[in-house]
Amino acid sequence: MKIVTDCAADMSAEELEQLGVTAAPLFIQFPEGEINATEISADDFYNRLEAMRPAIPTTAQPSAGIFAELYHKLAEKDKEILSIHISSGLSGTINSAHDGGEQVKPDVNVSYWDTLTLSGGERFQVMAAAFALKAGWAMDAVQERLKKIRENTEVIYTLDTLEYLARGGRIGRVKAMAGALLNLKPVIRVDVDGKYSTVGNGRTLSKSIGMIVDNMCEKYGNTPVWVTVLHGRFAEKADLLAAEFKGKLNIAKLEVTRISPVLGVHTGPGIVGAAIVPMELMSDLVK
Repeated sequence: MKIVTDCAADMSAEELEQLGVTAAPLFIQFPEGEINATEISADDFYNRLEAMRPAIPTTAQPSAGIFAELYHKLAEKDKEILSIHISSGLSGTINSAHDGGEQVKPDVNVSYWDTLTLSGGERFQVMAAAFALKAGWAMDAVQERLKKIRENTEVIYTLDTLEYLARGGRIGRVKAMAGALLNLKPVIRVDVDGKYSTVGNGRTLSKSIGMIVDNMCEKYGNTPVWVTVLHGRFAEKADLLAAEFKGKLNIAKLEVTRISPVLGVHTGPGIVGAAIVPMELMSDLVK
């Protein structure tokens, strides 16, 4: 069985190759033209993003035709495909995947999985599925494990500014202006329905980072966890968050990485957060 995901999973080219996973592209639409989000480095993207202020690029999901083409090509080697995607509450990508799958019936059998999350949380599910299938797990066992990972993973972050969420239409301008006047740094998580919810607001980034750590300590306690700290172009804050986690959580594995430019369109460079999963849900798979 082949696995398809999308570039919102924040998986490196090396990881995708190692796991044999194909990532459908998401697109960033600049005034001068559209680019594949995987074909621009994070730093080049943020340079362009800041240079075009106060304008903002837009994003676009893969078309049904792109998915159909991917499925058809993969079916040359295996006609069974598992397509794992960014939350349906945040993107229409999985709908495009369904439409693409309809175009290749009955020659290809595509199963779909809504991660109800994104970024590092989506990555955990893709990795688990890839390793489980390589180990010969049946599809029902794979989906049962993905369900447990989906239910027990947290994706949580804070932002230096609400400017990009406002410009991209993700929050109202009045709310953004009020937040800016009060110098609020919101703490946002992906909820059980796969949509964003606000945990709270700190007056400084340090307070918001502390709020993230406190929330994660409350959720996981002394449970051994795998922590992926994620940031846009905010390395010093990512290191601070990682250090806070090391002091307060039972860390089984910790890594620091960058979020995809296609997600950074809506957050700007000043984003830092984490994806966290109980290690017991991954340790029997990821060697």
